[in-house]
Amino acid sequence: MTVADISKPGEAALGKAEALERLLAAARERHAEFAGQTHVSADVIELMKQAGVYRAMVARRFGGDEMHPSDFLRLIETISEADGSTGWVASFGFSAVYLSSLPLPTLEKMYANGPDVVFAGGIFPPQSAVPVEGGVEVSGRWSWGSGCRGADVIGVGIKVEGGGPTGGLPLIAVMPASSIEIVDNWNVTGMQGTGSHDMVVDKVVVPQEWTFIRGGASSLDTPLYRYPSMPLAAQMLAVVGLGVARASLDCLITLAGGRTSITGAPTLADRAYVQTDIAKAEAALRSARAFFYETTDAAFAQLEAGAEELDVTTRSLLRLASTNAAHVAAEVAGTVHRLSGTTGIGADHPIARYLRDAMVVPQHAFLADGTWQNAGKIILGLEAAPGFP
Repeated sequence: MTVADISKPGEAALGKAEALERLLAAARERHAEFAGQTHVSADVIELMKQAGVYRAMVARRFGGDEMHPSDFLRLIETISEADGSTGWVASFGFSAVYLSSLPLPTLEKMYANGPDVVFAGGIFPPQSAVPVEGGVEVSGRWSWGSGCRGADVIGVGIKVEGGGPTGGLPLIAVMPASSIEIVDNWNVTGMQGTGSHDMVVDKVVVPQEWTFIRGGASSLDTPLYRYPSMPLAAQMLAVVGLGVARASLDCLITLAGGRTSITGAPTLADRAYVQTDIAKAEAALRSARAFFYETTDAAFAQLEAGAEELDVTTRSLLRLASTNAAHVAAEVAGTVHRLSGTTGIGADHPIARYLRDAMVVPQHAFLADGTWQNAGKIILGLEAAPGFP
C-alpha cells in the first residue's frame, strides 16, 4: 500500500464558494442522472472536493479545516436540499473523524498529498480476517457501501481470527479503493443515487497500522476528535432528512398558490386543511431542527471547554435528536405528498422523489425505532443496549 494509492492531487481548483454553487446546481439538475446510474458522477465528486466537503473534518495539521460539527452538518443539509443522494454521499466527509482512530503515522501517509481524501465503507457483517506476515489477510463481501464509486479509500469490517491485538473486537480495515471489486446491485425506491453497492475483497493483505477499532479513541487530541464518532455518524445521516424535508415543504409552498383542481375547488393555498397542515409541518420541522443543532452545539461546547469525553446523557441526547430529526423529516415529506394531491403521485415529480428519499433515512440502523427505547432508558436512569449511545 503506497501513499500514491490513497491520496491524489485534484484538478485545477475552483474557489470553495464557486465550487459549492456549481455543486448545488449539479445536484438540483442531475438527480435523475445519478438515480439512473445509481451513483453520483465523478465530476460532481470532484466539485465536492473543491467545495471543501472532504477536507472539512480533516485536522488542520493535515491541511484540513477541522470544522465545527454544526457548520459541517449545515453544509450537508444545504446539499441535501438540492438532492438527497448527493447530500448522503457528501455526508461521509465526516469520516475523517472516524478515521482519526488510525495511528498518526498512518494518517500522515493518508493525507500526504492533501486532505481531500474520499472514504467509503461497509461494516456489516464483519468478515473473518487471517493474521499473516505483514498484517491481516482480508476476504469477504460487504453491503451498503455508499459512495464507493467515488472513493479513494475503502474501509471494511473484520474480526481477526484468534482475537488479534484487540482481543476479538471488530476492526475496520482500510485499503485503497483499487483493492475492491464493486458489485452494482443498488436497486431501491429512495436515495437511488448513493451508489450503496456491495463490495468484494479477495485476499488483500492490510497492514496492522491500517486497521482501527470502530468508534475507538482518536489519535488526535483537539475537541473535534473527542466528539463521539457513532453519534456523529447518526447525525450526518439524519441531517440529510432535514434537508430533503425542507426542499419538500418549499416545493409545496411554491406549488400551492397556483395549483387548482379539475373539480373547480380552490387553489391549494386557499384550502383550510392545507393552511393548517402546512403550518403544523413547518413547526414540526423547525422544532426538530432546533433540537438537533441545540444538542450538537451544547455537546461541542463541553469539548471546547476541556471535557475529555461526553457523558452518557449527552451522547444519548445526540442520538435522540438525530432519530427525532429523521422521523420528523419523513413525516413532513409524507404530509407534503398527501397535501399535493394527484400532483405528487407522478413518479418523476420532485415531491414524489422527496418522499422516497426522506423515507429511507429513518430506515437506517442508526436511526431506527430501537433508538427511542434506548434513549428513554437513559433518561430514566436505566442501562441501554450495548453499543448505545
